[in-house]
Amino acid sequence: MTALVQHSRHDDPDAIVASLLDSGAVVIDDFLTAEVVAALNDELDPVMAEAPTEREFINPAIADFFGTRVRHLTGIAGRSPLFASEVLCHRLYEAVNEQVLGPNCASWRLNIGHLLERGPGAEQQFIHRDQDVWSFLPTPHPEVQVASIVALSDFTADNGATRLVPGSHRWDDPSRYPADDELVVADMPAGAAILYLGSTYHAGGTNVTADEWRRGFHLSFVVGWLRTEENNVLATPPDVARHLPRRAQELLGYGAHDAIATGGGYLGTLDVRDPVELLASGEL
Repeated sequence: MTALVQHSRHDDPDAIVASLLDSGAVVIDDFLTAEVVAALNDELDPVMAEAPTEREFINPAIADFFGTRVRHLTGIAGRSPLFASEVLCHRLYEAVNEQVLGPNCASWRLNIGHLLERGPGAEQQFIHRDQDVWSFLPTPHPEVQVASIVALSDFTADNGATRLVPGSHRWDDPSRYPADDELVVADMPAGAAILYLGSTYHAGGTNVTADEWRRGFHLSFVVGWLRTEENNVLATPPDVARHLPRRAQELLGYGAHDAIATGGGYLGTLDVRDPVELLASGEL
């Protein structure tokens, strides 16, 4: 069993990216300060108190994926201004995405940002790769996704901490599937985060505690030419988005993907203009 590599948010981004590309996952021990974690929890507590453990999904199979005893809140950027400014626009995401996704796109964007609480009795997810939602990607292909879990409470082996398989992003055999003893628990305190590639196998763990609800953000970024899992522009409509930082607006999909300078085309325009500029001018 290979231990997860650990870094501080103050470490050289080049070293963090090197660890991420080498092992497929890296823990950032101090991704958020204690003050930011406390403020986020205060902002989200009232909303999560009303979040059901059972809900409707586009496909019944998704209910099996998330499982029961899990509270699930989507579209976080539209519900939490603090998330939009302090998490979505975190400088470490920018540094990592620049090196991992930047070579494969003109700009990257948020794929999905949601909050999950795994309660007592929540069972382990099936082990999966996040990138498999884009099943039509050719094999092999460059890295198209950087994902993360940000802890808003302590993550432990008992309360359902994420399990990952270091090195699985390098597996060449498409039929290879992880054995249980290859999973490594991302044991981490509130404020820490695990960054991993879309090609790395992982799963949410079983919560065997009597009364602990394990809370954390899951958010991932993708190359700007991929269709995202969550329709972030509808989740955070213009009347809400206009009050967020411009960088948050771009990451939510209001920024066009302009690859003309590198011989490509443009994607996501409105009236053949960049929607983020229309939002700034009040035309959107």
